[in-house]
Amino acid sequence: MKILIVDDDKEIVELLSIYVKNEGYEPVTAYSGKEALTKLATNHDIKLMILDIMMPNMNGIDVIKEVRTDSQIPIIIVSAKTADMDKIQALITGADDYVAKPFNPLEVMARVKSLLRRSEHQVTADIPDVLEVGSLTIKKDSHEVITMTGKQVQLTALEFGILYLLASHPNRVFSADEIFERVWQQESIVSAKTVMVHVSHLRDKIEEATGGEKVIETVWGVGYKVAG
Repeated sequence: MKILIVDDDKEIVELLSIYVKNEGYEPVTAYSGKEALTKLATNHDIKLMILDIMMPNMNGIDVIKEVRTDSQIPIIIVSAKTADMDKIQALITGADDYVAKPFNPLEVMARVKSLLRRSEHQVTADIPDVLEVGSLTIKKDSHEVITMTGKQVQLTALEFGILYLLASHPNRVFSADEIFERVWQQESIVSAKTVMVHVSHLRDKIEEATGGEKVIETVWGVGYKVAG
């Protein structure tokens, strides 16, 4: 998952990039408003933007106005402008959150994850109740997974949650931490092994029921996905 970091201060961009990477996201960087718009136009998988206001040529408020003409991507302002009216202007224009400089990078990342969860929940609400993945039919309401031949795959609630999450976002790679937070619905602590075990059991059940079909792919060093 890509996050766009926009600030004319290179040290701030580098600092936030480190924290973004540590959380398992991929930073995309820009040092001006115009460059930010170019990066957004050429990277369609950017899911959130961290944006400064005071930048030369095109400030953050103008960037928000331009972005909001055709996108609802979450935007977090990180700015040295701390007056209430500055915050109100940014939020009215279309920013989702506002953090004042100097800032704690951990607070920024907490807000990033919160906004991404909220954004994902809104997207998930539009996902159909019945999904087709390979030879499988996945029914959200009844928690059923059925093969093409009519055989039901017996899954635990957590296994079904993992499969539905991946299947409802084809080709998107989810890290173990993301899967844990979304399926278990709690903050990830040491989740990688827990998720790995559940994914392994899920794969075994699917392959047994389908005669060897490999539905879930591992993207080494990143996470898991279902091909679209």
